[in-house]
Amino acid sequence: MTDRGPNNRGVTYVDVESCVEATLTHVGKRILLGTPLGLGKANHLVNEFYRRACDDTSIDLRIFTALTLARPRWKSDLERRFVEPLNERLFGDYPELAYVDPMRRGELPANIRVNEFYFQPGAFLGSPFAQREYVSTNYTHVVRDVLDAGINVLAQLVASDADDHAHLSLSCNPDLTLPLVPQLRERERRGERIALLAEVNRNLPYMYGDAEVAREYFDGVVDARRYDCRLFAPPNGPVSTADYLIALYVSALIPDGGTLQLGIGSLGDAIAYVLKLRHEQNATYRRVLDSARVLDRFGEIVERLGGTGTFAQGLYASTEMLVDGFLELIRSGVLKRRVAPGSHVAHACFFLGPERFYEALRRMPRAEREQICMTGIDYVNELYGNEELKRRQRVQARFVNTGLVVSLSGAVASDALDDGRIVSGVGGQYNFVAMAHALDDGRSILLIRSTHGEGRKAHSNVVANYGSTTIPRHLRDIVVTEYGIADIRGKTNEEVARALIEIADARFQDALIEQARSTGTISTQYHNPDTRRNTQDRLESILAPFRVGGLFPEFPFGTDFTPDEIVLMKALGHLESIAGRKRFAMPKARDLHRAANVPETARPYLERMGLAEPQRMSERAMQRALAYALAAVGAI
Repeated sequence: MTDRGPNNRGVTYVDVESCVEATLTHVGKRILLGTPLGLGKANHLVNEFYRRACDDTSIDLRIFTALTLARPRWKSDLERRFVEPLNERLFGDYPELAYVDPMRRGELPANIRVNEFYFQPGAFLGSPFAQREYVSTNYTHVVRDVLDAGINVLAQLVASDADDHAHLSLSCNPDLTLPLVPQLRERERRGERIALLAEVNRNLPYMYGDAEVAREYFDGVVDARRYDCRLFAPPNGPVSTADYLIALYVSALIPDGGTLQLGIGSLGDAIAYVLKLRHEQNATYRRVLDSARVLDRFGEIVERLGGTGTFAQGLYASTEMLVDGFLELIRSGVLKRRVAPGSHVAHACFFLGPERFYEALRRMPRAEREQICMTGIDYVNELYGNEELKRRQRVQARFVNTGLVVSLSGAVASDALDDGRIVSGVGGQYNFVAMAHALDDGRSILLIRSTHGEGRKAHSNVVANYGSTTIPRHLRDIVVTEYGIADIRGKTNEEVARALIEIADARFQDALIEQARSTGTISTQYHNPDTRRNTQDRLESILAPFRVGGLFPEFPFGTDFTPDEIVLMKALGHLESIAGRKRFAMPKARDLHRAANVPETARPYLERMGLAEPQRMSERAMQRALAYALAAVGAI
């Protein structure tokens, strides 16, 4: 790579060592390495750059990335017994990024820096070092920011087609690469030394359209079978009753013929599930709406902005992330509105999901896969650039994203805690909220679970004020909790506060009213018209009759967890909640008895945890604690 000209590209390397050596020779020892967020990182290449910098302190290595994916960690021996076999089964030979644990501990070598603009949610809350190195930026501004920082090397995971050796696919991550590469090439023409590197993984689904590039798009391509490791595939989490109720309200705000954006996680799964229900079992769907009194309470906004019928025209997706729920919507005939040019049903920028999601993409016939256009972040997350075309495509857009907390002013915190510590990142949320305001008929829908924590540790996520803001109050739009819809765009401060109080958990409504009265935000004459209906018990009663018939399952699209592991997660969660309580409630006598006299029904769970035949006192203590928790959650 040392003396290559502009056409001497696409050089194949059979190992990462020779590729990195050639890059250091060409670029020099100051490596400013960009690698995509999430799944698209070329882990073997990144780890080799890291190893070389650890061995040679004259190398100055700075890594720019986001959403570094790491296997779950454990905090105790009991957790280890659950997580370790799970990691082995789900992640296998996935190569962990070498910088993760040193960064978490604040022990990176002095010549190495790692800057992320989006954390794996919650992964670095306890790492002051990682918090200090975090860069807050909108997703669409990342290209600008890494160029300003002087990025000179890009390392990307790519897919290859066995029948086409001339092309590669950016697959899961064309998001930043497509807008970044032309600018890096322009710098190269001006005399700067850069290296664009690819690492092939044949397990990565080959995506077409904008994601398909010539092999010479890259300077060096590491292509060897031994690097075809397992893709990082996080299993879907369980969908709670609160998630389903939030999804029910959202589903009625999506008009037929409109545009949809969704995020990752259980709320995205819940929304996809309820939209399928609306389309495939519309009569049942309407009975659920009636049971939750959705139209009685919010019929005006549903009629004005959404709908409850089947999807005759269908939806089109313009979404930052392609989640596996979108494939369910394609299969069910919900996601079928094609847009020109290209006749696509979806434009997306990156994807990440469980193994069955990757397998579904790999098995899709080419014609079906071509309906999904993986493209650059500048296309999906902004209106400027081809604005007229984007406006024609994104009619009646509903941009659905998740927040942590909403204040009574309508401001939302989605990426940081009250004390300023970063949970995740802004990502593209601000972009979508601003775009919703810019589109003639677009709306932003922010989802807030009404509470966090349990029992005495429960706190409201609808608050008077909060020390962090992701979406400012002047961009307030629609907020949905499991208790209803607050349409707060263009409303007065009092109207906003009242609407949000009315979809807060009943346990916290009186305090919120008093706080709002004390600041003059709402009138002293205001009284909550529905003050005691917002309870968890009522939510359960809404869905219970339908669950008898098999609807609203805990894992609507399947799961990689075994049935025993699902039970164990609940039991371990119960133990964790007990450990966090300041006041310990007296356990039930039945549960204590089963802890002291472990029944045979506990054996499958104990065997999974390696505690069926405890050998040490500590193991006997763990066995008893686990048996107690299993009894407490009704498993034994």
